[in-house]
Amino acid sequence: MKEKVADTFNQLASIYENSVDTTSLFNSEYERPAMLAHIPNVMSGKKVFDAGCAAGWYTEQLIDRGADVIAADISIEMVLSAKRRIGDNAEILCMDLEKELPFQTASFDVIVSSLTLHYLEKWEETFREFHRILKPDGMFLFSVHHPLTEINRLEKAHYFSTELIIDQWNKEGKIFDVPYYRRPLSEIMNQTLSCFSIEKVIEPLPTLKFKEQSPGSYSRLMKRPQFLIIKAKPQCSIGSKRV
Repeated sequence: MKEKVADTFNQLASIYENSVDTTSLFNSEYERPAMLAHIPNVMSGKKVFDAGCAAGWYTEQLIDRGADVIAADISIEMVLSAKRRIGDNAEILCMDLEKELPFQTASFDVIVSSLTLHYLEKWEETFREFHRILKPDGMFLFSVHHPLTEINRLEKAHYFSTELIIDQWNKEGKIFDVPYYRRPLSEIMNQTLSCFSIEKVIEPLPTLKFKEQSPGSYSRLMKRPQFLIIKAKPQCSIGSKRV
């Protein structure tokens, strides 16, 4: 399925680069303000891994705050879009986050992952690798689909399972089939707690600008949040992986 994810976002890359990053209220007036509120304004001397960088919006923000950034995405076209945006100001890699990461242990101060992890079937090895490459006092900040927004998409008999969903996105008059994995809240929390201590759980609020420009969507988000943000730090030890 990861090949399907990569192929889909290869097709979507130009749309992300040219419109999603600038016109989507769900990004600009919902998820991003809440994420940025938990990223320091000054990050000089900090090394950051942008895990699932898409067209490089967060990569650019992190660079502007002074961070030394390495970014990665499974889609080569997204990587190329990010490189056009960033130039030589960061290293951008095409990488599968479910595999062993090519970084030294305890080499990053921060990992940021925006709306990426729900495209991964399994989190165990990814989180163990994130734990390994983070410094002991590092920060892991990520956003994913909120389980509540998926209730109407249940295809199995119950909520308490991780299941593949094929969403349909209408972008510029074309329909894209976008696969991702729906998880119950307990799975999201317990997978995180297997490697990290959770410092904060954020259910973002849409901004007033969002309300002004799209009151209907604003009302729906106030009743059923779409994204969930977790801020965490590495546990002291998770066994033999941190050496």
